[in-house]
Amino acid sequence: MQLSLLAAIATAGSAGAVCRHLLAELVRSWCGTFPLHTLVVNVAGCLGFGIAFGCGHGRWSPTVSAAVLVGFFGAFTTFSSFAFDCVQLLETRRLLALAVDVVAQNGLGLLGLVAGIALGRWFVAA
Repeated sequence: MQLSLLAAIATAGSAGAVCRHLLAELVRSWCGTFPLHTLVVNVAGCLGFGIAFGCGHGRWSPTVSAAVLVGFFGAFTTFSSFAFDCVQLLETRRLLALAVDVVAQNGLGLLGLVAGIALGRWFVAA
């Protein structure tokens, strides 16, 4: 593996992690005890990933694609935080909130990705 590829992924990943933290803190300041911050970050990440993929697929170099998709969006979205939120909801016996979180994370994440790919392709075609 090329050192330049790893450096690009690491650089973009650090930017994605910082952006995730900033957005999560902004949303956390607005919401109550439901883990909306993780949901917003993950759905935004799926939408952004889809837009980037739709715009860049077949146009970007492998290094740019890996930096954006693996580095930035890999660090921006957070499955481990989602899983942790679910465990906390389960431990506090907030089963309805747990069900809503699981369905929303997966359903809205898929919709965000599909919408993002369509938007990205539309941007390129326009």
